[in-house]
Amino acid sequence: PAVPPSPAGSPPAPASGPVGPVLPAKPVAPRPVIRPTVVEEGDVVGRACPVCGTVNRPERRFCRRCAAELSPAEKPAPLPWWRTVWPFRRRRRTGSGSGFRFAVILAVVLALCAAGFLLLPAGRALIEDTRDKLGKATPITPAGVEASAAVRGHPATDTTDGLSDRYWGAPGPGASVTYTFRKPFRLVDLIITNGASTSPEAYARQGRALQVDLEVTAEDGTEHRKEITLSDKPGPQTIPTGVSDVKSVRLVLSSPAGLTKGGHLALAEVEFFQRS
Repeated sequence: PAVPPSPAGSPPAPASGPVGPVLPAKPVAPRPVIRPTVVEEGDVVGRACPVCGTVNRPERRFCRRCAAELSPAEKPAPLPWWRTVWPFRRRRRTGSGSGFRFAVILAVVLALCAAGFLLLPAGRALIEDTRDKLGKATPITPAGVEASAAVRGHPATDTTDGLSDRYWGAPGPGASVTYTFRKPFRLVDLIITNGASTSPEAYARQGRALQVDLEVTAEDGTEHRKEITLSDKPGPQTIPTGVSDVKSVRLVLSSPAGLTKGGHLALAEVEFFQRS
């Protein structure tokens, strides 16, 4: 049958027939609204934002555009180099045991000072030996030579004449020779040429001292003693010494070898070297 028309102004009649399933609605987030920056009165005399450059009023703490802090805290000054070494690099805090740490550091410093004071002679000797090895040794000539005894024709001055075929003739063991110098110096090496000559034939003709007692006197009167054992062979023999402020050197001959009746002990050359 025909459906009669609805009267004017009335809602339409619902459609006849079955209604299908309907999906649930999804929430839609509202779109952001971009508001233009409003220019405030007095901004011209304000301060600019360090991030975006927008001018803000003097009483504002944060930028009205980007919300950056207008007066950021200043960065702390860089620490000195000694504060970067443990334990100084740690920040001091109240109740963090800084007093105890200071006491420990003070004790360590005092212990190091005491050790350095006690080990000063050994440390100084090590430094001087290192300088001797790194430096250059130069010869030095004594100002005076004096022997306790000498055979005629073989004075003690022959040990410093630079000739290996001339020698000091000592009557026997126990004889000594003393060398004095004009000014104190660092005695680095001592070279002794034993016997009457560097020639093997002439070397065997006279007696030799196989042991020499070295007595070095410093400028302040300190004496350094050392026993030197020499090889029974011709030629120079180097003896490292390492004595500072040397004023005189005394050699005492002992332990004779090849000494026959009517013979004597021969010492050809004695050379001294200082640190340049």
